Amino acid sequence: MKHRLFAFVLLIAAPLGSQSLVAQELKPDLKKIVEAHILPGYQRLADRSETLQKVASRTCGSDMKALKAAYNEAFDAWISVSHLRFGPAEQDDRAYALAFWPDSKGFTPKTLSSLLSGDDPVIHDLEKFQTVSIAGRGFYALEFLLYDKRFTEDPGAHYCDLVTVITEDIAANTQAILADWKGGYADTMVLADNETYRSKTEAARQLYTALTSGLEFTTRSRLGRPMGTFDRPRPRRAEARRSGRSLHHVVLSLEANRELAALLSHGNTAIDHRFERAIKLARDLDDPAFEGVSTVQGRIRVEALQTAIGQISLQLAEDLAPRLGITAGFNSADGD
Repeated sequence: MKHRLFAFVLLIAAPLGSQSLVAQELKPDLKKIVEAHILPGYQRLADRSETLQKVASRTCGSDMKALKAAYNEAFDAWISVSHLRFGPAEQDDRAYALAFWPDSKGFTPKTLSSLLSGDDPVIHDLEKFQTVSIAGRGFYALEFLLYDKRFTEDPGAHYCDLVTVITEDIAANTQAILADWKGGYADTMVLADNETYRSKTEAARQLYTALTSGLEFTTRSRLGRPMGTFDRPRPRRAEARRSGRSLHHVVLSLEANRELAALLSHGNTAIDHRFERAIKLARDLDDPAFEGVSTVQGRIRVEALQTAIGQISLQLAEDLAPRLGITAGFNSADGD
């Protein structure tokens, strides 16, 4: 509830004077956004996921360094499109199958342990594997298998079978998302004269929602979860901490959202400066897994980053939302 209220407040908090911008309506170039931001991102993800699958089938158990390198390349590509969780990414829960996190109940290691406990036929057949819990699928499940001592120190007879089928599943899902974008959804968004998007304003609203939701997820989950409270910091809740990717995900996500914001706003310099400052703060943290939140100084630095990202959202609400025809009361959490 708190983050939904936060999304609402961002829009009503803009100064009244900014409403004069409504007359200066912005018409984003939907074709350029799709062709320069969305399709290249999903193409990169599909290509790197295919490489990951091939490396896993060839080197699991013999060259783990190569496997981890391919994994990190593919994971980077996912984080760079993870704000685009609509349309083809929503179909068949593909985004959740690729990225089940946060996992507050610890379902992922439990599911993986169960799959490895015997010779379960699902780990030998992709179609059957795609019926298992999303907690045992995708990039976060694979991180456990590659980096958590529970699985790496005594991998067991079927370890590589499970690693390989997870990479096959990742490749299949990313190829399906890309195929759907190329096979019609790109035109659906660009033309915006259909049941999905009845106007270009609706299509722009979808992209604005993706942008603001991506920022909110970084603030609330990527930073908020490891921060915990002042009296009880929770660095072990950081995203992808086992592989030391927690801060890296913040930077990648901010860079991707910066690109989308620039395309939506036609290069609004005030918005871009907000992004530039937040990205610099993130890069200067030098705290890959947010272990520093356990210290007062470390927490203050992460809070400063949170504040900087919040200022991006406020700038978007003031400078961009009214010009896209998005009025106070619009909730980026549910698009209505």
